[in-house]
Order: sequence, then C-alpha cells, then structure tokens
Amino acid sequence: MTAERLDAFLDFSRAATGFSTLRLRGTGQSEAYYSTVTDVVGGAVLDALLDAWARALEEADRGGDLDDVLRREIFDDPHLGPIARNVIKLWYVGMWYELPKEWSETYGARERDVTFTVSPTAYTEGLLWPAMGANPPGAKAPGYASWTGPPRIGED
Repeated sequence: MTAERLDAFLDFSRAATGFSTLRLRGTGQSEAYYSTVTDVVGGAVLDALLDAWARALEEADRGGDLDDVLRREIFDDPHLGPIARNVIKLWYVGMWYELPKEWSETYGARERDVTFTVSPTAYTEGLLWPAMGANPPGAKAPGYASWTGPPRIGED
C-alpha cells in the first residue's frame, strides 16, 4: 500500500460515503479497509476502481456532474459497481459482504470473498452511527445521565 493509493482510496470513499476524509481517517479503519479490498479482490481490481475514480474526477473538472459520472462510470459498471458498493458498506457497518454470485461467475471467485467483520473496532467506528446521530449499543456510552431523557436521535 502506498500513501498515494491510500489517499486515492480515501478520496473515493469520501465521495461515496458523504463523510469528510478527516472523519474517515478518524475511524482508524482506513488502512484496514484498503487492505481488505486488496486482499479480497486483488490489487489490480482496486487499482481499476481508483483509476476509474481519477477519470471521474477529470470528467467532473471538465464540467461533468460528479454524481452522474460516479454513477455511470463506477456504480453502474458490472465489474466495479459491486466493489464500490462494498466499500460503502465497509465504512458504514465495518463488514465486507460477499460479492454477488453473478460477479464471481463473471470475474472469477475469490478465496477471501466471504462475509466477515474487518476488525474488532469496525462495528463501533462504523459511519452508520454518526449518520443517524446515535452511539453503537453496548460499545460507546452516550454520556452521563443521558438515560434521564428521551432518545434524541439525529438532534445536536
């Protein structure tokens, strides 16, 4: 893993998840998620995803709508789309989900492509929790005496 490729992975992840690069780095999972994608689908597939991301950025710089370009060039692509969606799932719930059967039949089964939790802290650091304004049950205390009032999901 090079710092440049990790930065590209984080930049793609920022656009795909809607969270800042700072927030993504703050989870402490950046390297683990990058390594997971590399270990499961291989460096060449991850490189293809990141190269498509670089091309999408170039097209957006020339006046294209980045969301449209991402959808067309990455998420709608039968090869890259399932990988990109799994990257989002990694960040939100800390799990790699086995790729669809159709993907494996077309592009080849991968030995490590099974559903698994990436790390012991992936659950507590998932973006799911800040996205809904909650703390992971049983893992991060919501604060002293927070139980005295009704839940405040999504309120600041």
